[in-house]
Amino acid sequence: MVLDSIDDTAATLARHDYIADAGLSTCVFLALKMGRALFLEGEPGVGKTEIAKVLARALDTRLIRLQCYEGLDVHQSVYEWNYPRQLLEIQARAADGAAGTDGHEHGTEGIFTEEFLLKRPLLQAVDPSLERAPVLLIDEIDRADEEFESFLLELLSEFQITIPELGTVAARHRPVTVITSNRTREVHDALKRRCVYHWIDYPSAERELEIVRLKVPGIEERLAGQVVRFVQSLRAQELYKAPGVAETLDWATALGHLEAADLGAETVDATLGLLVKYQDDVDRLRGPLTRELLREAAEGTG
Repeated sequence: MVLDSIDDTAATLARHDYIADAGLSTCVFLALKMGRALFLEGEPGVGKTEIAKVLARALDTRLIRLQCYEGLDVHQSVYEWNYPRQLLEIQARAADGAAGTDGHEHGTEGIFTEEFLLKRPLLQAVDPSLERAPVLLIDEIDRADEEFESFLLELLSEFQITIPELGTVAARHRPVTVITSNRTREVHDALKRRCVYHWIDYPSAERELEIVRLKVPGIEERLAGQVVRFVQSLRAQELYKAPGVAETLDWATALGHLEAADLGAETVDATLGLLVKYQDDVDRLRGPLTRELLREAAEGTG
């Protein structure tokens, strides 16, 4: 699939249930046209990871995901040798030799071949046997160490990996790369400069309502409006962690299961754990503050 314009990009994302604003649609379009990685920063739950999943569906290609974490190194992200299998092969050869079996390789010859190679996400993404470019998602890069960032810089410039025992593996089709960050730490400018950068903010009330209608089909219009207005007001409070769009959708879905027709204080108190994930935030919201936010949510109900 070729995305010929920003409008075409936005429409394609929408067909796959992702509502993007003009800024995000522009960055996705340019990243694809320029062959650059798309670097998305923003609070958790605003739809950064979902972009990669939607692009994989829209482009009808494979999604390869690398979840970053502290201590991530080349063995977990690129490749490692299957040492148990290599050892078994060596033992089998030794047994064959002792039994006088002919025609079998002995020792360690031939055990550092692709047959014994465990391909991790980054090596999978540059595999020249792929028939089309995959979508490579490098999720939460801010959780990885700076040393991993340095390795990533080299990969993004050439999309090739050198394995000493086998040689250089180069991508036949440059992967569509999406990098996400929750900004728990600053990512080095050198990495961002190689990418098309975009900050995904919390959506406006109008856009969030549109997302709820799309993702939670069957929800009553009145309830959907109350949910969105409540969450929008909630984000203005001093919380340890404000709810993202993912939490809005979870809450709206849960209220549907509860067959709620209206937001009430008791229902909100009972389901706050779907919106906020820290007990201090739950304790702060229960009681008078919840009722105040409910009054604000009800004011826009027509």
